[in-house]
Amino acid sequence: MLNTMAGKTQIKIKKKSEFMRTLKQMSYNKLAVFGAIVFAIELILVILAPLIAPYGYAEMDMAAAYQPPSWAHLCGTDDLGRDIFSRLLYGGRYSITMGIFSIGISVMLGIIIGSTAGYFGGKVDNIIMRFLDIIQSLPGMLLTIVISAVLGSGYINTILSLSVNGIPGQARMLRAQMMRVRGSEYIEAAESINCSKFRIIAKHLIPNSFSPLIVQATMGVANMIIMAAGLSFIGLGVQPPASEWGAMLSGSRQFIRSSPHMVFFPGLAIAITILALNLMGDGLRDALDPKLKR
Repeated sequence: MLNTMAGKTQIKIKKKSEFMRTLKQMSYNKLAVFGAIVFAIELILVILAPLIAPYGYAEMDMAAAYQPPSWAHLCGTDDLGRDIFSRLLYGGRYSITMGIFSIGISVMLGIIIGSTAGYFGGKVDNIIMRFLDIIQSLPGMLLTIVISAVLGSGYINTILSLSVNGIPGQARMLRAQMMRVRGSEYIEAAESINCSKFRIIAKHLIPNSFSPLIVQATMGVANMIIMAAGLSFIGLGVQPPASEWGAMLSGSRQFIRSSPHMVFFPGLAIAITILALNLMGDGLRDALDPKLKR
């Protein structure tokens, strides 16, 4: 019994030390730290939007329409006199959560599909891969537009349409990693003591194949945010009066010459978020690379 408890304690310490090692390795990458700080600040701002925003996101004042940035309106106002800074804070809730939730669904389904294909191989793998080939034969944005048009616009439907587009990439990544470690000695040892297939996949294969998936998911959030903004821009994503960043760009594109601030600030918010996530992804990839351990 004492040996069992000692073994569990050792496993917990090992997992904790691996997590701390990854954080320490990331700390050596100043750009990754900068990206993580920027993204953390964005998350805090959008979470605390009701407390920080000086105006309501749908509050209109036609007398203050088209105003440039000022102390009263830090990012100016739009054509309906709504404060753009307040709308950016509330809009970040839609844009960022759509990116996170859609990639989360993609990763979960990708794990199920990829682990099944990677472990069983043979005909099962061939059938699954050909099905994924069919999905990936369509351009990603086109597939997302088609699914969104079928499901209809809205927050939940946009997340679902985005997640379908991300499944093949996540499944292929996990499948490739699992096929690489499937012939390892610890897998043979687990099979020799009659471990169930589910236990082998869940306890041995997935944990040892998950690192590249984490990196791909981090960068995938950035891609999903861009695609969500694209859907809203063409009218298939989140609909007004919700202040999603892509919808803000779509609503202000006709004023790009007369009031460029209406386009500039939503575009800047998207660009900063994508840059921060990509810097984080690069740093995480380097931190999880065993060749770069310090």
